[in-house]
Amino acid sequence: MLNFLMDTLKIDKISDRYDVDFDEIINKIRSKGYKRVMIQLPEGLRMHALEIANLIEKNTGTEVFIWGGSNYGACDIPRGFERFRIDLLIHFGHARFYGNESNRNR
Repeated sequence: MLNFLMDTLKIDKISDRYDVDFDEIINKIRSKGYKRVMIQLPEGLRMHALEIANLIEKNTGTEVFIWGGSNYGACDIPRGFERFRIDLLIHFGHARFYGNESNRNR
């Protein structure tokens, strides 16, 4: 119970500081039934990568991969992640990016 409380406090702090809507992320993954998700984080959020991945995994049952490469903005979409059969790439950045869901790898 203490670990859950600590994780919740960390995620709340991340949400407040970086304006991230984890409920929206979790609901999207659940509603679409994604099984393999990759997160791409900017430098400021990388120190929280494990907390973010754990939150997503615990609340969706999906397998989360953390992209360790660069993230310089919306134009910096990872190359080669398709080989991991990722259903959804969650690109954290400064502005909302709307991709084309028809490009899902399956």
